[in-house]
Amino acid sequence: MTGAPHSSVKRYRELARTPTKHARERELLLDGSHLLFEARASGLAIDSAVFEHEALTDPSVRTLADQLAAEGADVFIVSRKVLESMSPVKTPSGVIGIVRRPAEALDAVLARPQSLVVVAHDVQDPGNVGGIMRTAEAAGATAFIASAATADPFGWKTLRGSMGSALRLPIARAGIDETLRALRTAGIRTMALVPRGGTPLFTTDVREPVALILGGEGPGLPEELSNQMDQRISIPMHAPVESLNVGVAAALVLYEALRQRQL
Repeated sequence: MTGAPHSSVKRYRELARTPTKHARERELLLDGSHLLFEARASGLAIDSAVFEHEALTDPSVRTLADQLAAEGADVFIVSRKVLESMSPVKTPSGVIGIVRRPAEALDAVLARPQSLVVVAHDVQDPGNVGGIMRTAEAAGATAFIASAATADPFGWKTLRGSMGSALRLPIARAGIDETLRALRTAGIRTMALVPRGGTPLFTTDVREPVALILGGEGPGLPEELSNQMDQRISIPMHAPVESLNVGVAAALVLYEALRQRQL
């Protein structure tokens, strides 16, 4: 365990400000010991980790650093000032790391039995995307697909918002047209979530293989796109409320699917 060389400082800085690439294997920047624990438990390859001196006073964090070093990761122990220059956040938690996760093809993530797929179209807030992935994993979703201007599901803000779910949930990035074609080929029914005018959620059968298509914050799904789906569904709401946060709406649908599938 040593201080971080300039090349590593530069690498962390670049990952903090550059979206992950569509490569065969992605490098993910994790902020916080919790995510590193989650990555290691998920069997992902941890390339390197940086620990502030004071963080190692926590026995569990010290054990993590020792384990990673023994497993061949580059482990650096640095001052607060150096960590701040490498971390993507203004107030670092004391631990950051880089893990590698293989890229997944669209058809591969759709090949799970009894599919429950979440498709985020133009969901631009990384916190919302991370939260949706967290809920999706908790409710038993089989895949998450990010399309159009949806926030990078592997960006550090999204990873932090997902609390580790983005490290385990099958995830793909693809255009909406490609996604819809793949869903139809896989025999997965498409359901557009719209604020009003759709079939009420609680009378909708979501036990079959389905894909929930979510629109972005504010505008939601364009009408011309929602009209292409097999079904439009809406969550009942009392007036004058006209819409729900996209993460809340996704949670309601996903847990209704979980409820029905457990009957």
